[in-house]
Amino acid sequence: MTLHAAEVRADGSAIRWTELPGTELPGTEPARVYLHGLGGSSAHCFAEVATSDGLRGRRSLLLDLLGFGTSDRPVDADYAIEDHADWVATSLRTAGVSGAQVLAHSMGGSIATVLALRHPDLVASLVLIDSNLDPAPEIPQSGSSQIARYGETVFLRGGGYEETLARVNPEWRATMRMAGPVALYRSAASLAQFEGRAILKTLDIPRTYLYPAADGPLEKADALSDAGVRVVALPDCGHNITLDNPTGFVEAVLASEAATANAWVDAA
Repeated sequence: MTLHAAEVRADGSAIRWTELPGTELPGTEPARVYLHGLGGSSAHCFAEVATSDGLRGRRSLLLDLLGFGTSDRPVDADYAIEDHADWVATSLRTAGVSGAQVLAHSMGGSIATVLALRHPDLVASLVLIDSNLDPAPEIPQSGSSQIARYGETVFLRGGGYEETLARVNPEWRATMRMAGPVALYRSAASLAQFEGRAILKTLDIPRTYLYPAADGPLEKADALSDAGVRVVALPDCGHNITLDNPTGFVEAVLASEAATANAWVDAA
């Protein structure tokens, strides 16, 4: 695995990603691009599935969003979902990637949805992993909606960041400590207002939405299905599907690819 970087802001701030080499054999495209969620890192979230027998063999980029993981943490950036999407786009163009399959968890899925809308040449298909579709609920939950309830000053200098680290589970705390506090707060605040469901329904590319079966039926799933989104409930997992049920995740991705290939054959 090799670490790469791309400058994505005029101040030189860089996004970094771990790259798994693909093969030179025909049929190994498109590249796979992995995007983590809020307070995460892609190597932690995706290393097991990206190197699995089912998914390895293609060029794969495990990318850390600006402000998170191994990427830089500028404190003067807004970190809006749209900003993240444009920064990812700059990284992919630097890497020579286009027409990619983007597999994205939670907030990463929101960013991937906007990436596909604003930079359609870069995205051939989406696999969204329990990603945010609607603005935050009125009753905050652990994660972006809880973080967004703090004012920025309270979060950064009034104990909110420390309270958040104490509240989350040890595994998430470990990767969240790698994030810049400014990036963490501003990304969460943007995500809490994000309305991605309508965007997802308008995209004209293969789209799969994975969510934990334990959560019960997905809200408004029929409308997503009617818009051509494959909605799949996975067993034996919580929000961190790739970590809780990596085998089920890989099988779901391969099934999604097979369904897309069959649709192309039927259309021809």
